[in-house]
Amino acid sequence: MTVRPRTTPAVLLAAALLLTACGSQQTAATPAPTPTTQKPVADPIVLTYDGGLYVLDGQSLELAKDIPLTGYNRVNPAGDQRHVLVSTSTGFRVLDAAAATLKDDEFKGAKPGHVVRHAGATILFADGTGEVTVFKPEELAAGLPKGEVYTAAAPHHGVAIKLANGELVVTLGTEEKRTGILVLDQDRKEITRSEDCPGVHGEAAAQGEAVVIGCEDGVLLYKDGKITKIASPDEYGRIGNQAGSDGSPVVLGDYKKDPDAELERSTRISLIDTASGKMRLADLGTSYTFRSLARGPQGEALVLGTDGAVHVIDPATAKTVRTIKVLDQWTEPLEWQRPRPNIFVRDQTVYVSDPAKKQLHAIDFAAGTIRRSVTLPQAPNELTGTSG
Repeated sequence: MTVRPRTTPAVLLAAALLLTACGSQQTAATPAPTPTTQKPVADPIVLTYDGGLYVLDGQSLELAKDIPLTGYNRVNPAGDQRHVLVSTSTGFRVLDAAAATLKDDEFKGAKPGHVVRHAGATILFADGTGEVTVFKPEELAAGLPKGEVYTAAAPHHGVAIKLANGELVVTLGTEEKRTGILVLDQDRKEITRSEDCPGVHGEAAAQGEAVVIGCEDGVLLYKDGKITKIASPDEYGRIGNQAGSDGSPVVLGDYKKDPDAELERSTRISLIDTASGKMRLADLGTSYTFRSLARGPQGEALVLGTDGAVHVIDPATAKTVRTIKVLDQWTEPLEWQRPRPNIFVRDQTVYVSDPAKKQLHAIDFAAGTIRRSVTLPQAPNELTGTSG
Protein backbone atom coordinates (compact mmCIF):
# COMPACT_ATOMS: atom_id res chain seq x y z
CA MET A 1 0.00 0.00 0.00
CA THR A 2 1.43 3.40 -0.93
CA VAL A 3 1.90 5.79 2.00
CA ARG A 4 0.97 9.33 1.05
CA PRO A 5 3.05 12.15 2.58
CA ARG A 6 1.34 14.78 4.69
CA THR A 7 0.22 17.75 2.60
CA THR A 8 2.09 20.88 3.68
CA PRO A 9 0.76 24.45 3.66
CA ALA A 10 3.21 25.24 0.86
CA VAL A 11 1.69 22.53 -1.27
CA LEU A 12 -1.85 23.73 -0.51
CA LEU A 13 -0.81 27.18 -1.74
CA ALA A 14 0.61 25.79 -5.02
CA ALA A 15 -0.84 27.64 -7.97
CA ALA A 16 -3.52 25.87 -9.99
CA LEU A 17 -4.46 26.62 -13.57
CA LEU A 18 -8.19 26.54 -14.17
CA LEU A 19 -9.51 25.99 -17.67
CA THR A 20 -12.41 24.71 -19.70
CA ALA A 21 -12.85 23.42 -23.21
CA CYS A 22 -13.62 26.99 -24.30
CA GLY A 23 -10.66 28.77 -22.74
CA SER A 24 -8.38 29.06 -19.74
CA GLN A 25 -7.51 31.32 -16.84
CA GLN A 26 -3.95 30.80 -15.70
CA THR A 27 -1.72 31.79 -12.80
CA ALA A 28 2.02 31.36 -12.51
CA ALA A 29 3.19 27.82 -11.86
CA THR A 30 4.94 27.13 -8.59
CA PRO A 31 8.68 26.39 -8.86
CA ALA A 32 9.57 22.84 -7.91
CA PRO A 33 10.67 22.85 -4.25
CA THR A 34 13.96 21.35 -3.19
CA PRO A 35 13.52 17.70 -2.13
CA THR A 36 13.30 17.49 1.67
CA THR A 37 11.53 14.23 2.44
CA GLN A 38 12.60 10.62 2.58
CA LYS A 39 9.02 9.36 2.82
CA PRO A 40 7.70 7.08 0.06
CA VAL A 41 6.69 9.07 -3.00
CA ALA A 42 2.92 8.98 -3.53
CA ASP A 43 1.75 7.98 -7.02
CA PRO A 44 5.20 8.64 -8.54
CA ILE A 45 5.67 10.54 -11.79
CA VAL A 46 9.00 10.29 -13.62
CA LEU A 47 10.40 12.66 -16.24
CA THR A 48 13.67 12.56 -18.14
CA TYR A 49 15.79 15.61 -18.86
CA ASP A 50 19.19 16.16 -20.45
CA GLY A 51 21.39 14.68 -17.73
CA GLY A 52 19.02 12.82 -15.48
CA LEU A 53 15.61 11.90 -14.11
CA TYR A 54 13.08 13.76 -12.00
CA VAL A 55 10.85 11.81 -9.61
CA LEU A 56 7.77 13.75 -8.50
CA ASP A 57 4.91 13.17 -6.10
CA GLY A 58 1.98 12.56 -8.43
CA GLN A 59 -0.46 14.42 -6.18
CA SER A 60 1.43 17.50 -4.99
CA LEU A 61 3.92 17.53 -7.93
CA GLU A 62 6.64 18.07 -5.34
CA LEU A 63 10.07 17.18 -6.67
CA ALA A 64 11.13 14.19 -4.59
CA LYS A 65 14.47 13.43 -6.23
CA ASP A 66 16.75 14.61 -9.01
CA ILE A 67 18.72 11.56 -10.18
CA PRO A 68 21.74 12.27 -12.44
CA LEU A 69 21.96 9.90 -15.40
CA THR A 70 23.94 10.67 -18.53
CA GLY A 71 22.91 9.77 -22.07
CA TYR A 72 19.57 9.73 -23.85
CA ASN A 73 17.23 7.76 -21.60
CA ARG A 74 13.62 6.66 -22.01
CA VAL A 75 11.05 5.71 -19.36
CA ASN A 76 8.07 3.35 -19.19
CA PRO A 77 5.80 2.03 -16.43
CA ALA A 78 7.09 -1.30 -15.14
CA GLY A 79 3.56 -2.56 -14.51
CA ASP A 80 3.23 -2.20 -10.74
CA GLN A 81 2.58 0.65 -8.31
CA ARG A 82 6.23 1.16 -7.43
CA HIS A 83 8.63 0.79 -10.35
CA VAL A 84 9.52 2.41 -13.66
CA LEU A 85 11.86 1.00 -16.31
CA VAL A 86 14.58 3.29 -17.64
CA SER A 87 15.96 2.42 -21.07
CA THR A 88 19.67 3.26 -21.11
CA SER A 89 22.42 2.45 -23.60
CA THR A 90 22.95 -0.97 -21.99
CA GLY A 91 19.45 -2.21 -21.15
CA PHE A 92 16.31 -1.69 -19.11
CA ARG A 93 17.26 -0.41 -15.67
CA VAL A 94 14.90 -0.60 -12.68
CA LEU A 95 13.89 2.63 -10.95
CA ASP A 96 12.16 2.26 -7.59
CA ALA A 97 10.08 5.39 -8.08
CA ALA A 98 8.33 5.13 -4.71
CA ALA A 99 11.74 5.24 -3.02
CA ALA A 100 13.13 7.63 -5.66
CA THR A 101 16.07 5.27 -6.10
CA LEU A 102 17.69 4.09 -9.34
CA LYS A 103 18.67 0.50 -8.63
CA ASP A 104 21.59 -1.43 -10.09
CA ASP A 105 19.13 -4.09 -11.30
CA GLU A 106 19.08 -4.10 -15.09
CA PHE A 107 17.70 -6.31 -17.84
CA LYS A 108 20.74 -6.26 -20.11
CA GLY A 109 20.09 -5.72 -23.81
CA ALA A 110 21.57 -3.81 -26.72
CA LYS A 111 19.29 -1.06 -28.04
CA PRO A 112 16.46 -1.50 -25.53
CA GLY A 113 13.16 -0.75 -27.25
CA HIS A 114 9.47 -1.29 -26.55
CA VAL A 115 8.06 -2.05 -23.10
CA VAL A 116 4.58 -3.61 -23.08
CA ARG A 117 2.33 -4.37 -20.12
CA HIS A 118 -0.54 -6.81 -20.55
CA ALA A 119 -2.41 -9.53 -18.64
CA GLY A 120 -0.23 -9.21 -15.55
CA ALA A 121 3.04 -9.49 -17.45
CA THR A 122 5.66 -6.99 -18.62
CA ILE A 123 7.36 -7.68 -21.95
CA LEU A 124 10.66 -6.14 -23.07
CA PHE A 125 12.11 -6.13 -26.58
CA ALA A 126 15.84 -5.52 -27.10
CA ASP A 127 16.27 -4.36 -30.70
CA GLY A 128 20.00 -5.11 -30.83
CA THR A 129 19.60 -8.79 -29.99
CA GLY A 130 15.97 -9.61 -30.76
CA GLU A 131 15.55 -10.86 -27.19
CA VAL A 132 12.08 -10.79 -25.67
CA THR A 133 11.97 -10.88 -21.87
CA VAL A 134 8.71 -11.64 -20.07
CA PHE A 135 8.36 -11.22 -16.29
CA LYS A 136 5.83 -10.51 -13.54
CA PRO A 137 6.26 -6.89 -12.38
CA GLU A 138 5.40 -7.68 -8.76
CA GLU A 139 8.68 -9.64 -8.59
CA LEU A 140 10.76 -6.47 -9.06
CA ALA A 141 10.60 -5.64 -5.36
CA ALA A 142 12.65 -8.75 -4.52
CA GLY A 143 15.32 -8.12 -7.14
CA LEU A 144 15.74 -8.68 -10.85
CA PRO A 145 13.27 -11.36 -12.07
CA LYS A 146 14.74 -14.05 -14.26
CA GLY A 147 11.58 -14.25 -16.32
CA GLU A 148 11.20 -15.99 -19.67
CA VAL A 149 13.48 -15.14 -22.59
CA TYR A 150 12.58 -15.74 -26.23
CA THR A 151 14.91 -14.74 -29.04
CA ALA A 152 13.56 -13.63 -32.40
CA ALA A 153 15.05 -15.05 -35.58
CA ALA A 154 16.94 -11.80 -36.22
CA PRO A 155 17.54 -8.54 -34.35
CA HIS A 156 15.20 -5.71 -35.42
CA HIS A 157 13.21 -2.79 -34.05
CA GLY A 158 10.37 -4.92 -32.75
CA VAL A 159 7.74 -5.46 -30.12
CA ALA A 160 6.05 -8.39 -28.38
CA ILE A 161 2.98 -8.98 -26.22
CA LYS A 162 2.02 -11.97 -24.08
CA LEU A 163 -1.68 -12.85 -23.87
CA ALA A 164 -3.59 -14.19 -20.88
CA ASN A 165 -3.60 -17.72 -22.36
CA GLY A 166 0.20 -17.72 -22.58
CA GLU A 167 0.48 -17.03 -26.30
CA LEU A 168 3.23 -14.69 -27.45
CA VAL A 169 2.78 -12.28 -30.37
CA VAL A 170 6.13 -11.05 -31.69
CA THR A 171 7.18 -9.04 -34.72
CA LEU A 172 9.13 -10.45 -37.67
CA GLY A 173 12.00 -8.63 -39.34
CA THR A 174 15.66 -7.83 -39.70
CA GLU A 175 17.67 -4.68 -39.23
CA GLU A 176 16.99 -3.84 -42.89
CA LYS A 177 13.34 -4.88 -43.27
CA ARG A 178 10.36 -5.54 -40.99
CA THR A 179 7.56 -7.64 -42.43
CA GLY A 180 4.93 -8.95 -40.01
CA ILE A 181 4.12 -10.95 -36.89
CA LEU A 182 4.46 -14.46 -35.51
CA VAL A 183 2.14 -16.03 -32.89
CA LEU A 184 3.56 -18.71 -30.59
CA ASP A 185 1.74 -21.03 -28.19
CA GLN A 186 2.68 -21.62 -24.54
CA ASP A 187 5.42 -24.03 -25.61
CA ARG A 188 6.68 -21.38 -28.08
CA LYS A 189 5.67 -23.37 -31.12
CA GLU A 190 4.29 -21.42 -34.06
CA ILE A 191 0.50 -21.11 -34.31
CA THR A 192 0.23 -18.67 -37.17
CA ARG A 193 2.04 -15.81 -38.88
CA SER A 194 1.53 -13.01 -41.37
CA GLU A 195 4.20 -11.25 -43.41
CA ASP A 196 1.72 -8.80 -44.91
CA CYS A 197 2.82 -5.87 -42.77
CA PRO A 198 5.61 -3.74 -44.26
CA GLY A 199 7.44 -1.60 -41.74
CA VAL A 200 5.72 -3.30 -38.79
CA HIS A 201 5.81 -1.03 -35.72
CA GLY A 202 3.99 -0.69 -32.42
CA GLU A 203 1.18 -2.58 -30.74
CA ALA A 204 -1.97 -2.10 -28.68
CA ALA A 205 -4.48 -4.41 -27.05
CA ALA A 206 -8.20 -3.66 -27.11
CA GLN A 207 -11.22 -5.09 -25.35
CA GLY A 208 -11.26 -8.90 -25.41
CA GLU A 209 -7.49 -9.14 -26.02
CA ALA A 210 -7.73 -8.08 -29.64
CA VAL A 211 -4.15 -7.15 -30.59
CA VAL A 212 -3.41 -4.49 -33.21
CA ILE A 213 0.04 -4.19 -34.83
CA GLY A 214 0.88 -1.21 -37.05
CA CYS A 215 2.01 -1.39 -40.70
CA GLU A 216 2.85 1.09 -43.46
CA ASP A 217 -0.40 0.19 -45.21
CA GLY A 218 -2.79 -0.49 -42.33
CA VAL A 219 -2.67 -2.86 -39.37
CA LEU A 220 -2.67 -6.54 -38.51
CA LEU A 221 -5.39 -7.67 -36.11
CA TYR A 222 -4.83 -10.83 -34.06
CA LYS A 223 -8.07 -12.02 -32.50
CA ASP A 224 -9.52 -15.42 -31.59
CA GLY A 225 -6.52 -17.25 -33.03
CA LYS A 226 -6.61 -15.55 -36.44
CA ILE A 227 -4.63 -12.75 -38.09
CA THR A 228 -6.59 -10.30 -40.25
CA LYS A 229 -5.24 -7.40 -42.32
CA ILE A 230 -7.13 -4.10 -42.05
CA ALA A 231 -5.91 -1.94 -44.91
CA SER A 232 -5.48 1.82 -44.87
CA PRO A 233 -7.60 3.83 -47.30
CA ASP A 234 -4.39 5.20 -48.87
CA GLU A 235 -1.78 3.08 -50.66
CA TYR A 236 0.70 4.34 -48.08
CA GLY A 237 -1.14 4.85 -44.80
CA ARG A 238 1.33 4.26 -41.97
CA ILE A 239 0.15 3.49 -38.47
CA GLY A 240 3.16 3.20 -36.19
CA ASN A 241 1.92 4.24 -32.75
CA GLN A 242 -1.22 3.00 -31.05
CA ALA A 243 -3.04 3.27 -27.73
CA GLY A 244 -5.53 0.66 -26.57
CA SER A 245 -7.99 0.25 -23.71
CA ASP A 246 -9.57 -2.78 -22.08
CA GLY A 247 -12.78 -0.77 -21.97
CA SER A 248 -13.07 -0.24 -25.72
CA PRO A 249 -12.90 -2.41 -28.85
CA VAL A 250 -11.41 0.56 -30.73
CA VAL A 251 -7.67 1.22 -30.91
CA LEU A 252 -6.39 4.77 -31.35
CA GLY A 253 -3.54 5.15 -33.83
CA ASP A 254 -1.57 7.83 -35.63
CA TYR A 255 -1.78 8.13 -39.43
CA LYS A 256 0.71 9.30 -42.05
CA LYS A 257 0.38 9.08 -45.81
CA ASP A 258 3.52 10.73 -47.22
CA PRO A 259 6.39 8.20 -47.44
CA ASP A 260 8.84 10.86 -48.67
CA ALA A 261 8.26 13.50 -45.99
CA GLU A 262 11.20 14.38 -43.75
CA LEU A 263 8.61 14.89 -41.01
CA GLU A 264 4.92 14.64 -41.79
CA ARG A 265 2.93 16.70 -39.30
CA SER A 266 -0.31 14.83 -39.81
CA THR A 267 -3.64 16.16 -38.53
CA ARG A 268 -5.46 12.85 -39.00
CA ILE A 269 -5.71 9.97 -36.56
CA SER A 270 -6.85 6.39 -37.12
CA LEU A 271 -9.48 4.50 -35.11
CA ILE A 272 -9.37 0.74 -35.65
CA ASP A 273 -12.52 -1.10 -34.61
CA THR A 274 -11.43 -4.61 -33.63
CA ALA A 275 -15.06 -5.77 -33.42
CA SER A 276 -16.03 -4.84 -36.97
CA GLY A 277 -12.55 -5.07 -38.50
CA LYS A 278 -12.86 -1.57 -39.96
CA MET A 279 -10.72 1.55 -39.83
CA ARG A 280 -11.95 5.12 -39.60
CA LEU A 281 -9.89 8.30 -40.01
CA ALA A 282 -10.64 11.56 -38.22
CA ASP A 283 -9.14 15.00 -38.84
CA LEU A 284 -8.39 16.90 -35.62
CA GLY A 285 -7.57 20.19 -37.30
CA THR A 286 -4.22 20.20 -35.51
CA SER A 287 -1.07 18.10 -35.75
CA TYR A 288 0.31 15.91 -32.97
CA THR A 289 3.32 13.65 -32.31
CA PHE A 290 4.03 10.04 -31.39
CA ARG A 291 3.99 11.05 -27.70
CA SER A 292 0.50 12.56 -28.01
CA LEU A 293 -1.70 9.45 -27.83
CA ALA A 294 -3.40 8.17 -24.67
CA ARG A 295 -6.63 6.67 -23.37
CA GLY A 296 -8.97 8.11 -20.77
CA PRO A 297 -10.41 6.35 -17.70
CA GLN A 298 -13.47 5.14 -19.66
CA GLY A 299 -11.58 4.32 -22.84
CA GLU A 300 -11.83 7.79 -24.35
CA ALA A 301 -9.28 8.50 -27.11
CA LEU A 302 -7.02 11.38 -26.06
CA VAL A 303 -4.71 13.29 -28.38
CA LEU A 304 -2.43 16.13 -27.27
CA GLY A 305 -2.38 18.52 -30.22
CA THR A 306 0.20 21.10 -31.22
CA ASP A 307 -2.58 23.63 -30.65
CA GLY A 308 -1.91 23.07 -26.95
CA ALA A 309 -5.16 21.22 -26.21
CA VAL A 310 -6.04 17.68 -25.16
CA HIS A 311 -8.66 16.49 -27.65
CA VAL A 312 -11.14 14.05 -26.11
CA ILE A 313 -12.59 11.77 -28.79
CA ASP A 314 -15.44 9.27 -28.62
CA PRO A 315 -13.78 6.20 -30.20
CA ALA A 316 -17.14 4.77 -31.30
CA THR A 317 -18.13 7.83 -33.34
CA ALA A 318 -14.71 9.44 -34.02
CA LYS A 319 -16.21 12.75 -32.84
CA THR A 320 -14.30 15.19 -30.64
CA VAL A 321 -16.54 15.62 -27.60
CA ARG A 322 -14.47 18.28 -25.84
CA THR A 323 -11.05 19.90 -25.72
CA ILE A 324 -9.01 20.88 -22.68
CA LYS A 325 -6.65 23.78 -23.29
CA VAL A 326 -3.35 23.22 -21.47
CA LEU A 327 -0.37 24.68 -23.36
CA ASP A 328 0.53 27.40 -25.79
CA GLN A 329 0.74 26.40 -29.43
CA TRP A 330 3.92 24.44 -30.16
CA THR A 331 5.80 22.86 -33.08
CA GLU A 332 7.08 19.31 -33.33
CA PRO A 333 10.91 19.24 -33.59
CA LEU A 334 12.49 17.50 -36.57
CA GLU A 335 14.59 15.12 -34.44
CA TRP A 336 12.45 12.59 -32.58
CA GLN A 337 14.76 12.60 -29.55
CA ARG A 338 14.25 16.32 -28.95
CA PRO A 339 11.89 17.34 -26.12
CA ARG A 340 8.25 17.89 -26.96
CA PRO A 341 5.08 17.84 -24.82
CA ASN A 342 4.06 14.42 -23.51
CA ILE A 343 0.80 13.04 -22.14
CA PHE A 344 0.40 10.37 -19.45
CA VAL A 345 -2.89 9.22 -17.91
CA ARG A 346 -3.42 7.49 -14.59
CA ASP A 347 -6.92 7.02 -13.22
CA GLN A 348 -8.69 10.41 -13.36
CA THR A 349 -5.53 12.50 -13.75
CA VAL A 350 -4.00 13.53 -17.07
CA TYR A 351 -0.39 14.72 -16.85
CA VAL A 352 0.98 16.98 -19.60
CA SER A 353 4.57 18.21 -19.81
CA ASP A 354 5.67 21.52 -21.32
CA PRO A 355 9.41 21.60 -22.18
CA ALA A 356 9.21 25.20 -23.44
CA LYS A 357 8.23 26.46 -19.98
CA LYS A 358 9.92 23.64 -18.03
CA GLN A 359 6.55 22.72 -16.54
CA LEU A 360 4.36 19.76 -15.70
CA HIS A 361 0.57 20.05 -15.38
CA ALA A 362 -1.84 17.69 -13.59
CA ILE A 363 -5.35 17.84 -15.06
CA ASP A 364 -8.55 16.71 -13.38
CA PHE A 365 -10.03 14.84 -16.34
CA ALA A 366 -13.63 14.88 -15.17
CA ALA A 367 -13.60 18.62 -14.47
CA GLY A 368 -11.44 19.50 -17.45
CA THR A 369 -9.29 21.81 -15.34
CA ILE A 370 -5.62 21.96 -14.39
CA ARG A 371 -5.53 21.23 -10.68
CA ARG A 372 -1.82 21.78 -10.18
CA SER A 373 1.29 22.89 -12.07
CA VAL A 374 4.98 22.93 -11.25
CA THR A 375 8.08 24.47 -12.81
CA LEU A 376 11.11 22.21 -13.03
CA PRO A 377 14.82 23.11 -12.99
CA GLN A 378 15.39 21.67 -16.49
CA ALA A 379 13.19 21.15 -19.55
CA PRO A 380 11.53 17.72 -19.33
CA ASN A 381 11.62 15.27 -22.22
CA GLU A 382 9.83 11.95 -21.62
CA LEU A 383 7.06 11.52 -19.07
CA THR A 384 5.64 8.43 -17.38
CA GLY A 385 4.54 7.09 -14.00
CA THR A 386 3.83 3.95 -12.04
CA SER A 387 0.79 1.86 -12.90
CA GLY A 388 -0.84 -1.38 -11.84
